[in-house]
Amino acid sequence: MSGGVGPTCNDIRLPKEEPQQNAQHHHSSSMQKTAPKKGFSTFRQLNALAVIVILAASGMVSLEDFAFVVFSLFYMCFISKVAFPPQSPSMESLVFGQNKILGVYVFIGAITGLYLPIAYIFEGIFEGDKEGIKAAAPHVFLLASQVFMEGVAFSGRFSIPVRVFVPVFYNSRRIFTIVEWLRSEVSKVDEEYGGSARRLYIGRALAVANLVFWCFNLFGFLLPVYLPRAFKIYYSGSKVKD
Repeated sequence: MSGGVGPTCNDIRLPKEEPQQNAQHHHSSSMQKTAPKKGFSTFRQLNALAVIVILAASGMVSLEDFAFVVFSLFYMCFISKVAFPPQSPSMESLVFGQNKILGVYVFIGAITGLYLPIAYIFEGIFEGDKEGIKAAAPHVFLLASQVFMEGVAFSGRFSIPVRVFVPVFYNSRRIFTIVEWLRSEVSKVDEEYGGSARRLYIGRALAVANLVFWCFNLFGFLLPVYLPRAFKIYYSGSKVKD
């Protein structure tokens, strides 16, 4: 996710998932270059696809969220053609190399944003908390879609700016779904609530934790750190190529 969690969770992947980098020199600058990973049918992407299919079949995902995912795919292709065409493999580079701190950060994002909410949804099935399940499902669906789309972006057909587009685009959208999730948790009325008091507090804590984490991820990492680095690498490569 990539700061998305993804290996995103996805664009910034866990250290063990980084492809081997080959050192290459381009005139006055020297940096490690690596060709994008070909194919996206990894175990992580297949798991994400399974989550997408299950949630879609459950009827808990709105038409707007489906449309958002479809639009993101078409828009990726569009900006790849008209704004950020892919460079030759030798000019492509990873934004971050192997970084233990970044790996831990991505892992925390995966736990907070994907695994715990999935467990929360499954527990809600047994406790009969339909409102809690319905509120958490859009965030999980979009995050799983982000993980899958990050795999598509890293397939080798897209440039670095397009890969950055995926976590930024999805993270921005998911903040709104998390706010709705938190609003739903806070507004639960005891008489209408089907779950336990413990689940009520867990749901609220989980929604708050996701809101804090993903707001920081977008405004504290993706936009001020990840995005500028990616564009710098892309345009530096373009200058060398010219």
